Amino acid sequence: SSSLPEYFVVPSSLADQDLKLYSYSFIGRRMPLWSWNHPNGSALVRMANIKDVLQQRRIDQRICNAITRSHPLRSDVYKSDLDKCLPNIQEIQAAHIKLKQLCVNEPFEETEEKWLSSLENTRWLEYIR
Repeated sequence: SSSLPEYFVVPSSLADQDLKLYSYSFIGRRMPLWSWNHPNGSALVRMANIKDVLQQRRIDQRICNAITRSHPLRSDVYKSDLDKCLPNIQEIQAAHIKLKQLCVNEPFEETEEKWLSSLENTRWLEYIR
């Protein structure tokens, strides 16, 4: 994938040929990417959706098992579909534009309550939280 870095971390139990084979199953060939690691061994791994619904369970299970085996405490993988619980990029951009307009165009001399309400209505603080 042209959008992934040249080098990235993968569990050692996944063979290179498996990664190459699996990469075709992900939208945009965006393989799971180890994004963050906590000192206790927990990790944040991002991955795109798997195109073939029939293959999804098998590939997902194989990758999750490899991640579990790489965890020092062998903790199970917790998965969350962020598409369902996070705003999309267009919503974030719209909120940012509203925030900029509020900060530039709205005089703060108006009542603080109105300004804070307008700030809340941008949803910017909700999104960055």
